[in-house]
Amino acid sequence: MVGYDPKTDGRNVSNFEVAVAGSVSGLVTRALISPLDVIKIRFQLQIERLSRSDPNAKYHGILQAARQILQEEGPTAFWKGHIPAQLLSIGYGAVQFLSFEMLTELVHRANVRDTSDFSVHFVCGGLSACMATLTVHPVDVLRTRFAAQGEPKVYKTLRDAVTTMYRTEGSLVFYRGLTPTLIAIFPYAGFQFSFYNSLKHMYEWVMPAEGKKNGNFKNLLCGSGAGVISKTLTYPLDLFKKRLQVRGFEQARVTFGQVRSYKGLLDCAKQVLQEEGAQGFFKGLSPSLLKSALATGFMFFWYEFFYNFFHHMKKEDS
Repeated sequence: MVGYDPKTDGRNVSNFEVAVAGSVSGLVTRALISPLDVIKIRFQLQIERLSRSDPNAKYHGILQAARQILQEEGPTAFWKGHIPAQLLSIGYGAVQFLSFEMLTELVHRANVRDTSDFSVHFVCGGLSACMATLTVHPVDVLRTRFAAQGEPKVYKTLRDAVTTMYRTEGSLVFYRGLTPTLIAIFPYAGFQFSFYNSLKHMYEWVMPAEGKKNGNFKNLLCGSGAGVISKTLTYPLDLFKKRLQVRGFEQARVTFGQVRSYKGLLDCAKQVLQEEGAQGFFKGLSPSLLKSALATGFMFFWYEFFYNFFHHMKKEDS
């Protein structure tokens, strides 16, 4: 169970162990889905249409993009920016799950609503994600810069990236794209947690008794479903965030095709609509949905796995 549940919460798992479970969940998930994340970012940043009919388009499909990146940059390109991405995932997972557990417990103690309600999981999930985002957003900007750069590399190391960005663009560069990130992450994470909870209840209702024994499969399946629904509903804001995060980084993008400069969120949305049409808001949706299904499924699967592991360890000790 993700979130505070007075019926089952005699599990005596400490806040530290909740944070560790969230961190390890983020670490394992990030390592597994990094290639899809790199492809998704490349699609989101491409101005040209993702179509074979456009001769200027560098990428037009998942398999084609994977082959081209492999040929031009080697297999390590699929883990570009992996160190900042792992720092992001570890920190984000810890803060998000710890915040969610504490917020749902607070709702229960305040006796406001039932903690299993869709609305409670939506609001608590959104708030916990915002807290996590504020904590790790600078690392997310670094991760995006690393994943977006081609060859020759602009940034050789993480330290080089931090010092160069700070020197040339100022301290606020590390919070570029924060506004669309917060606007996007609240409903996205809110839907993740609320749909995960709802899908688990639906699974319990639909599946026969013998099918309910495999809790790990249920967590993975319901997490994947929640990821697909959440990402589809909030995708355009994720695209705006990525476009804004590479602002001032145009010189590293010239080998990928056209580049654009955006003044802010509204200007970005306006330019995308004018130049790329409404379908431009959903560039990279296919790898993003695949990534989101795997990432959200693994996130909840590994979190519940390690949470229950700590619970059983304590149970055996007592």
